[in-house]
Amino acid sequence: MSINKIGIGIVGASGYTGGELIRLLINHPESELIFAYSNVNNERYISDIHQDLTGELNMKFVNKLVDNVDVLFLCLGHGNSNKFLNNHNINPKTRIIDLSQDFRLENSFVKKNTNTTRSFVYGLPELQKEEIKNAKNISNPGCFATAIQLGLIPAIKNNFINSEIHTNAITGSTGAGIKLNNTSHFNWRNSNVSWYKPFTHQHLGEIYFSFNKISNKSNKINFLPVRGNFTRGIFCTSYFNSDVDLNVIKDLYKIFYKNHPFVVISENEIHLKQVINTNKCLIHISKSNDKILITSIIDNLIKGASGQAIQNMNLMFKLNENAGLKLKSSMF
Repeated sequence: MSINKIGIGIVGASGYTGGELIRLLINHPESELIFAYSNVNNERYISDIHQDLTGELNMKFVNKLVDNVDVLFLCLGHGNSNKFLNNHNINPKTRIIDLSQDFRLENSFVKKNTNTTRSFVYGLPELQKEEIKNAKNISNPGCFATAIQLGLIPAIKNNFINSEIHTNAITGSTGAGIKLNNTSHFNWRNSNVSWYKPFTHQHLGEIYFSFNKISNKSNKINFLPVRGNFTRGIFCTSYFNSDVDLNVIKDLYKIFYKNHPFVVISENEIHLKQVINTNKCLIHISKSNDKILITSIIDNLIKGASGQAIQNMNLMFKLNENAGLKLKSSMF
């Protein structure tokens, strides 16, 4: 491990979020990738699985942990992070950033048959920056939860919503994970759109958990997730009734996000290509009669997962928040 570099381990490194972490971290000025853990691909070259990394690094996947890394990223399926921590001994000094939903309600991990406990902080920087700076363990937000919350938090905090919230968000196929299923197969997904888990999506739990931190008012969200026929990105629209003037709302949003480098309030209508391959969230606000429409867009694999995880790491280690994340979208 290089002196003064943050030593990184990634568990579940052969999936989409693990691959994104590797791509970003090998170009991070303050970090060094020590190991990439994968049971399925043990001893295979990383670039054989993440083929865009050919020529970028000469490293193989492993199925053993290195004890002295500074940060361990867990890129495992939901429910599996808790199991992994129970089945492995992690150095108490190693900080954990978990990308599953296992600890998003800030519940602690308690290792079976021991007194080992890890407390997790919910890692939405635009909501809990100071808490993240002092945290030892971070639970990274879900992709839908990130897009929805960034679009709504200033409205919730300033209490100008006078109705139920209606949210529709369409996501790319990478949001379903790397394992094939009926709805991620090309023949099904191509030229096709469908909804799933209407009004019951698992990300609602963490959204309500966060909103309860900033408001005593109960704001019901009618959330309809949609599968899109593209690979990455989330295009989210939320609307509600409000009697507050549009320009006042825009000013409140700009004030709220003025110290958050990855959230941009756009005066122009926005589209998904503006954020793909970046850690940005773009927000557009419009009003028709008493209806406020908030559009918020992110890349589900970067701001919705791996980029946000690195943003959290930067905050934990008192680095520039955008270190390794100065990314630009490609329009064509």
